[in-house]
Amino acid sequence: MDTKEVHIGDRVIGGGNPVLIQSMTNTRTEDVDATVRQILDLERAGCDIIRCTAPTMEAAKAISEIKKRIHIPLVADIHFDYRLAIASIENGADKIRINPGNIGSRERVREVVKCASERNIPIRVGVNSGSLEKDLLEKYGGVTPKALVESALREAAVIEDMGYDNLVISIKSSDVLTAVAAHKLISTRTDHPLHVGITEAGTLRRGLIKSASGLALILSEGIGDTIRVSLTADPIEEVTAAKEILKTLGLRKGGIEIVSCPTCGRTQIDLIGLAERVERIASEFDDLNIKIAVMGCVVNGPGEAREADIGIAGGDGVGLLIRGDHVKKFPEDELLDALKDELKRIRNEKEIL
Repeated sequence: MDTKEVHIGDRVIGGGNPVLIQSMTNTRTEDVDATVRQILDLERAGCDIIRCTAPTMEAAKAISEIKKRIHIPLVADIHFDYRLAIASIENGADKIRINPGNIGSRERVREVVKCASERNIPIRVGVNSGSLEKDLLEKYGGVTPKALVESALREAAVIEDMGYDNLVISIKSSDVLTAVAAHKLISTRTDHPLHVGITEAGTLRRGLIKSASGLALILSEGIGDTIRVSLTADPIEEVTAAKEILKTLGLRKGGIEIVSCPTCGRTQIDLIGLAERVERIASEFDDLNIKIAVMGCVVNGPGEAREADIGIAGGDGVGLLIRGDHVKKFPEDELLDALKDELKRIRNEKEIL
């Protein structure tokens, strides 16, 4: 899908640029230290753009200090009070998220648009299945893809009619198939970049399944310019999941990919624990673009692991480290240290090159 480029701080979405990952802080924005700590953690995890709520004037003004201490663009999330949107922009927000319908009168929306226009700050117009207008619910008989799209385009038109089109649109539903259908429809109706996600996806396990299913169906159609995986969990989990979804779909390169076999009756090693520990080790080497295979037995493990850049297999107290045609045997309790040493060796080799 061809969309317009929109600049958010020093990042660019749309126009064929890579899909960027967003998350949202769950600290009180007024607590600058706590908010900055969380954002820096999210940066390290791979977050490209961060959103903070600005429900009070104190929170809006805190954006100025937060911006001084972080390295990624900040989006201010505004509801109901147009003055908070203006204050957020004046204090350095790189983008604001509003729903014109709940900001108030057209004149108040115009004041926000004027402030954003003077600084060329993008506005994300967001609607979701829980905020649909009554007339659209009646027209379409409830929450439908057509209702979501009409609502979003109606809200965007309010701002466009004021002479400003530096916009990003989001249409979200907690129902996966509704969200997918709505994104397919809106992609034919606008060239504004789309912020994509499955809203209120749920707790970690259920939310991951819903988000991965929905985002895969949408992104695989070439739709979507920036994403958020919405989870009732630590925001770090949102970023980690988003990275894996993008890598799985071939939309992001870099970082270690881990493949591991399922457990079976032949397994003679704590494969679940081993794979989890490998994931933790791999997080220290996210600069490497390689695949690690974690196998649970020494029968099939070596052959399967050779398809990866590096593989480990274990069973009955013995561990194997496989890299190409080279196989090294270690006591099981030394296997992870051997893997870490090998990853350091790969990193050094790449630095020499």
